[in-house]
Amino acid sequence: MSAAQKRIRKAALELFAEKGTADVTISELAAASGVVRGTIYKNVSSPEQLFETIAVQLANEMDRQIVASYRGVEDPALRLAIGIRLYVRRAHEEPHWGRFLVQFAMTNKSLREIWSGPPVQDLTLGVTGGRYAIAEDEIPAALGVIAGSTLAAIVLVLDGLRTWRDAGTEVAAMVLCSLGIARDEARGLASRPLPDLAVLD
Repeated sequence: MSAAQKRIRKAALELFAEKGTADVTISELAAASGVVRGTIYKNVSSPEQLFETIAVQLANEMDRQIVASYRGVEDPALRLAIGIRLYVRRAHEEPHWGRFLVQFAMTNKSLREIWSGPPVQDLTLGVTGGRYAIAEDEIPAALGVIAGSTLAAIVLVLDGLRTWRDAGTEVAAMVLCSLGIARDEARGLASRPLPDLAVLD
């Protein structure tokens, strides 16, 4: 990806997050990215297509980073706690990224893939292995709890109501409790040292 493309995508993410819509103009993209309109036209077929490209990229990238970050961790409950907290921490470190998620993660089909990859796999493993006290047919509802709780934690952080550490730990522990993990154990899992978010090649 060229330097201009990176600037355009960064600016687009910020505009989409701030406006809460994919309805941005070429002029807005040019002004926000600091590149001329001709460069925008050369690299962007339409703002709507750019939105979908960013959504797909964000979903795929974050899923792969999360999995790489907890490599070697066998317990699905600990992996879930790590994943939730990494999302919350990244939203703190990259507020526009966090606001983009909050705005679109439940409504955009591409972004919803975030919740149907590793989280579903770990939920299924936790249920079939007896780690969680829910039935297999409750996995879709449990996934909704995970997604909604993670996004709510991000909002708390972005609005300055909680630190990312507190919001991440508290929400991860509550999610684990909802899956049947004892409160003390859930809190312990959600308080473990958090690995860095893996950087992909």
